[in-house]
Amino acid sequence: MSGEIIVDKQGRLGRIRLNRPTALHALTTAMCLAISDALAEFEGDDDLAAVVVDHAAGRGFCAGGDIRMLAQSGRGDGSEARAFFHAEYRMNHQLFTYSKPTVAIMDGVVMGGGVGIALPCSFRVATENTRFAMPETGIGLFPDVGGGWYLPRLPGQVGKFLALTGARLDGSECLLLGLATHYMVAEAVLAAIDALHDSPDVARTLEACSTPAPNARIIENRANIDRLFAADTIAAAMTALESDGGDWAMNELATLRTKSPLSLAISLRQLREGAAMPDFASEMRQEYAIGSRMVHTHDFIEGVRALIVDKDNMPRWQPAVSVNEVDAIFAPMPPGEEWTAS
Repeated sequence: MSGEIIVDKQGRLGRIRLNRPTALHALTTAMCLAISDALAEFEGDDDLAAVVVDHAAGRGFCAGGDIRMLAQSGRGDGSEARAFFHAEYRMNHQLFTYSKPTVAIMDGVVMGGGVGIALPCSFRVATENTRFAMPETGIGLFPDVGGGWYLPRLPGQVGKFLALTGARLDGSECLLLGLATHYMVAEAVLAAIDALHDSPDVARTLEACSTPAPNARIIENRANIDRLFAADTIAAAMTALESDGGDWAMNELATLRTKSPLSLAISLRQLREGAAMPDFASEMRQEYAIGSRMVHTHDFIEGVRALIVDKDNMPRWQPAVSVNEVDAIFAPMPPGEEWTAS
């Protein structure tokens, strides 16, 4: 199969390669459905021992989803956006519950929808090219695709820091935090995949191809992150950063001030509630409700205008966020409109 998704079988390995290089392999609804179909086919194939997901060309693993489409849909009835989220979250859940070992090659940009593909996988390989982020608060969205499940389960306040600021991590940092399970130089990736063709022991094969990662830079700021991002409200977090007054704190405060206030409030509550979710499906059900409503908001449509369409990088965010507005976004979908895993 060729096109935006390339599906192949090589020895005992199922291959799914993202193939939309001009858009850094950003996902469309059709791509999500094709990945789900390939996963279902591979899962029922007794000759296959594992599945690898990577990209076929270009410099990114996956930069996210089709943001322009979501904004256009949000200006209308939102049906196309809901269809995308429904397909994407089903694919995320399918990977999370998959019965065979899965390997994500996180070589390049891993953002948004790319995080949703990588983190459910059994094995996640970072390289020197890895650039991992959940930058949604800068565009008027929230860290979806399971962000409410993964981020609050990171050590200390790191998940909150990543969700609110959109900070980028390199491959070494991903390995340290457990976002990646292995680190290897990019030149070794193809040899590792070749070795998996005939090897049923995925962990041992990946370990043999791995190398020690460089020092992770985030270690230097862990104390600041855990101390200054411990607050339960955005206002309190900003006050803590301002009161600290150090260079790092002031840089992060300046970053927060560029983000959508609505997105910050939604993301903070999402992580708090996600930490207590009983299972991944429950998290995806809530994120579907949030996403279905966020695409209609002023901040998302304005964020896409400023960062994607006009590219003036000067979004005019809605300044005030009410409790009622946040509650309405988190409300369950009406009966018959909820997200379902199958």
